[in-house]
Amino acid sequence: MKKIVFLTATRADFGKLKSLIEITEKSGLFEVHIFATGMHLNPKYGKTVEEIEKSGFKNIFKYYNHGNFDSMDLILSRTIEGFSGYVNDIKPDLIVIHGDRVETLAGAIVGALNNTLTAHIEGGEVSGTVDELIRHSVTKLSHIHFVANEDAKKRVIQLGELETSVFVIGSPDIDVMLSKRLPSISDVKKRYQIPFKHYAILVYHPVTTEPENLRTNIKELIKASLESKMNYVVVYPNNDHGTEIIMEEYEALKDNPNFRLYPSMRFEYFISLLKNSEFIIGNSSAGIREAGIYGVGCINVGTRQMNRGFTKNIINVKDDSKIIMNAINKIAGKKYKNNYVFGDGKSNKRFFNIISGKEVWLIPHQKMFNDVQYRIG
Repeated sequence: MKKIVFLTATRADFGKLKSLIEITEKSGLFEVHIFATGMHLNPKYGKTVEEIEKSGFKNIFKYYNHGNFDSMDLILSRTIEGFSGYVNDIKPDLIVIHGDRVETLAGAIVGALNNTLTAHIEGGEVSGTVDELIRHSVTKLSHIHFVANEDAKKRVIQLGELETSVFVIGSPDIDVMLSKRLPSISDVKKRYQIPFKHYAILVYHPVTTEPENLRTNIKELIKASLESKMNYVVVYPNNDHGTEIIMEEYEALKDNPNFRLYPSMRFEYFISLLKNSEFIIGNSSAGIREAGIYGVGCINVGTRQMNRGFTKNIINVKDDSKIIMNAINKIAGKKYKNNYVFGDGKSNKRFFNIISGKEVWLIPHQKMFNDVQYRIG
């Protein structure tokens, strides 16, 4: 029986991995383990490891890899140390990692240096900030690539990866989004005590490559949100450097009846909230990837998701309150055609079919660079 370990560090990547873990564990064909670290174990962000436990998965290992204000390089080194010991203890046949967090990079490094087959979910994407560097570095360290679409596949191949190691499965969180098990919006509002009939969602993360502008930028977003006189459900940012600045500015919203602030939300509940929202605003990938599935509008602020927002439901704006306010007036309550650029809800089945076959396990641990031939002129 093959042994597979899934590494998860945030509420977001667990939402991406959950359907893959479920189908793999329920099959009984694999021994499944989960290495939970990062934001999952931090009470400041809702201690979301409890949501992993509530999902009923069997083998969950918890590892504390950071304090509240540790730098990304320290988090990386601590995660490598902890995950390396774990991998050498359980000796998995496959490591599965997602996205572009420092914990993802740690997982890829441990896999590469311990000669353990490593699969990367959703490589080949483009964005701004340090995430771009991490994501492509993870691609080069990983052996198997499960990407969201053909564009991502082309980028992974452009990075020198063999086409035979790249598989288009879609974005796994869409499996949950298009399932019939989402809670009703009334249940969501009851659970989180949200009093609004109509509301927008605000999620804003630090832009790690522009720390000098962060306080000014979040002030501009808050100013526009206040001026709009709309209701907002605000979800705390991730734990990247600069989060403390955003949280300081959010203090001005805590007594405002038009705003409800939450450290975190269970993925299914957040998705249901998104589905029924007026729009989503900020710089979260949820606006770029998930909102379009439901035809919900997105106001993408600043450079964090640079080069990602190209569908009709997305308005890209600068960190300027007047420009943001114009976008709010334009998009509020407007519905768009559903788009499935990043998947169709069958990622878990494609993933399972691939790992259940023989070929994927024969992918060499020895990486080879595939030269892409370009025609000039």
